[in-house]
Amino acid sequence: PAGGSGERLGGATPKQFCAVQGRPLVSYAVRAMERISWISDIIVVVSPENIETMKTIIEKYGHKRVTVVEGGITRHRSIFNGLKAFAENEFSSHLLQKPEVVIIHDAVRPFVDEDIISKVVMAAKEHGAAGAIRPLVSTVVASAADGCLDHSLERARYRASEMPQAFLFDIIYEAYQQCTDYDLDYGTECLHLALKYCKTNAKLVEGTADLWKVTYKRDLYAAESIIKDNLSQQVCVITNVKETLAQVGFLLPESLKSQIKVEAISVSLSKNDSHLQSIISGQCYNFVCVNEKRCALQETQELVDMLEKSNIPLLCPVVLISVYLDISENNSFSIGMEDLTTIKKFARETKKKNILVYGLLIQYK
Repeated sequence: PAGGSGERLGGATPKQFCAVQGRPLVSYAVRAMERISWISDIIVVVSPENIETMKTIIEKYGHKRVTVVEGGITRHRSIFNGLKAFAENEFSSHLLQKPEVVIIHDAVRPFVDEDIISKVVMAAKEHGAAGAIRPLVSTVVASAADGCLDHSLERARYRASEMPQAFLFDIIYEAYQQCTDYDLDYGTECLHLALKYCKTNAKLVEGTADLWKVTYKRDLYAAESIIKDNLSQQVCVITNVKETLAQVGFLLPESLKSQIKVEAISVSLSKNDSHLQSIISGQCYNFVCVNEKRCALQETQELVDMLEKSNIPLLCPVVLISVYLDISENNSFSIGMEDLTTIKKFARETKKKNILVYGLLIQYK
């Protein structure tokens, strides 16, 4: 479901379409599901006025296996419409193959990983329904008619219901078919519908701390911080086989690996290099190229071309640091204006492709 109006966020743009690091939040959530090979179809349910916006996002960021469905006026009605895409022709341009298990996940929860999704799906296959839960961080109280405290719940006995949730398709679809208008208009908990109408007791799976949803404006800043932190956790160091460069290529990862994950390779750039291709396809966003050629833009350009074809820069900015290692006898930090102009022009052009190129000149003895 991605049809909410985002009233609690404030502002004219629904939170699922707000930009985080220049990219809509819903795109991150779709990408999280898209990277899981065993998920066959992704249904995004949006309000009628945002259908074209969602289609534009899918095209711009190269999302695959995604079908956009028109939502209803409430959360449950939107989810029901999404389920109908597997069962009723009018809700999809072509009827999708009915899955054994369907996963329901909010468009504003961008940080879900495959492990928790897998646990919820396996639990749903066994029990019919399953959902992620988290400990309550605040005590829940009930107020009396006069606005005073009526009673409070024992926090240790209760849990917060989170997403993702998973169901055997036939169970959740049957539950929605039996729903009353009151359920569809005022309900929010899918697990309760499975229990109420199909007598299916959902298995509750302990979730991780990153299942939180973006609700308020401050959450957008928190999401951006998490995304930046995740992007900075992996770097690929590329050198060639020359002894001096290979030595630097070894020392640099050694000094970095206590802080981040480092993928060091000591080969020349090649489109046929399977190791480099696997690193790029694994969505590494940071590269350091160490070479001894002054203004070695040719090799840098080759890497830029490879990154462009991978479409990774569409999703998040890629940082590329090109290091020139001056090991000549009469080494000097001087660099010609023509070379400098070429580097700056190259960096300006790649920035348009969401690839941030930096040049570093090092005198090495």
